[in-house]
Amino acid sequence: MKTDFDITLDEWICVCISRQVIDGEVLAQGINTPLVMAGFILAKLTHAPRIRFASAIGQSVCDDWGPLGVGRIEEVWLSKGLFHAGFATATAELLPKYNPKEFFRPAQIDAAGNTNNIAFGRDYQRPRMRLPGTGGIPDVTPYSDHIYLYVPRHSPVTFVERVDFISGLGHRADRQRGSGPRYLVSDLGQFDWDQGQMRLISYHPHTTIEQIQRKTGFPLLIASDIHATPAPTPDEIRLLREVIDPLDVRKLETLSGSARKDLLRSILEREHAL
Repeated sequence: MKTDFDITLDEWICVCISRQVIDGEVLAQGINTPLVMAGFILAKLTHAPRIRFASAIGQSVCDDWGPLGVGRIEEVWLSKGLFHAGFATATAELLPKYNPKEFFRPAQIDAAGNTNNIAFGRDYQRPRMRLPGTGGIPDVTPYSDHIYLYVPRHSPVTFVERVDFISGLGHRADRQRGSGPRYLVSDLGQFDWDQGQMRLISYHPHTTIEQIQRKTGFPLLIASDIHATPAPTPDEIRLLREVIDPLDVRKLETLSGSARKDLLRSILEREHAL
């Protein structure tokens, strides 16, 4: 899509994440999720000034924020915490009490919203590839009503008919608590779940419904009011580029190989972290 400025894939994702935020919410910030954090901060600077961040760094609750970084980001969140609870208190008391909204990035996801961050390949002892791990996903997804997802690179490798392992619980008829994922944004479109099945609700203007289906390893439901995703505004793009993330940390999640390595080195050099 062309406007008077070029919108990059990371910016589409950040803006869509921002627009899912409701003023007054507590938002859980994971580790190494700059696309999500950029979207959360964008929401705070636009339509949701009263949100608070539950940061995994220091197990802190923060009202203030700082620009994204890599080598020195711990300093920002540790210095801005209203209090630091410690891991046991945060998981056993704060998370159940505040029930924060949280975005997870699945390595695999099926039509029901079950996710896998354990390994590729169904032989656990000898997988094709060991993935980063589940973190708190198995603890949160069976109970939470505020599970949201994002996928920076939409492909049949991620959107699969059957996940190799279940680390995040999706929509099931026998669930006792929690609702399963409510929303997903990728670099191609936005999705929700209709009666437990993944549904395309909008496509980003640089792609088509047919292209999204070809890159998804299971049949998608299509919303009756399917439409193009509303474009980011010039002010949203300005805030992302100049205020929230002038170092382009968010782009690390959409790049791979040498491009990602080069950007990471550039960020660390500009932070004086090398």
